[in-house]
Amino acid sequence: MDAYPYIKALHLVAVVSWFAGLLYIVRLFIYHVEAAERPEAERRVLEAQFTIMERRLWFGITWPAFVATAIFGIWLMILIRAYEAPWFHLKLGLLVPLIGYHLYCGKIRKDLAAAKCRLTSKQLRIWNEVATLLLFAIVFTAVLKSPLAAGKAMGGVLLVAGIGVGTMIVMRKRKRSGESARRASDDGRRA
Repeated sequence: MDAYPYIKALHLVAVVSWFAGLLYIVRLFIYHVEAAERPEAERRVLEAQFTIMERRLWFGITWPAFVATAIFGIWLMILIRAYEAPWFHLKLGLLVPLIGYHLYCGKIRKDLAAAKCRLTSKQLRIWNEVATLLLFAIVFTAVLKSPLAAGKAMGGVLLVAGIGVGTMIVMRKRKRSGESARRASDDGRRA
């Protein structure tokens, strides 16, 4: 029996679980930070609940999935001698900031639990996109097995993402200017 497909499947399940944890925990951080704007009684309840949810997600899914990803990834690396391939060096280079991202999320979780987090919900929304970009880069590198092809694919992804973000910004500005015009018109009618 060839163990490779089973180890690869377990590695992929672990990676999916790890990213689910990373992406969801930052969403919880955003809601946690935004809870500070609520009335005192509501804020206390929400912050306590988010602290519990963040701790459970972190230690129940995110950390175990990270460890499983590492174990099965190292096993695969040795099994297929991936360390000899240039694409794998790029993948390892992308894993370094991803592990840093993971560890920094742990710091944010601790800071929020201690009411010491100074990040805004907007900063956390941007932070949440970092994991997505790393996910794209790592998957393209591992699937295409070519640093050049992965770079081209990521360039395309960034171009499409840039166009999408630009379109959303324009639409949001138009919506806000339309709302401002309606408010001004309503204020003019009342006067």
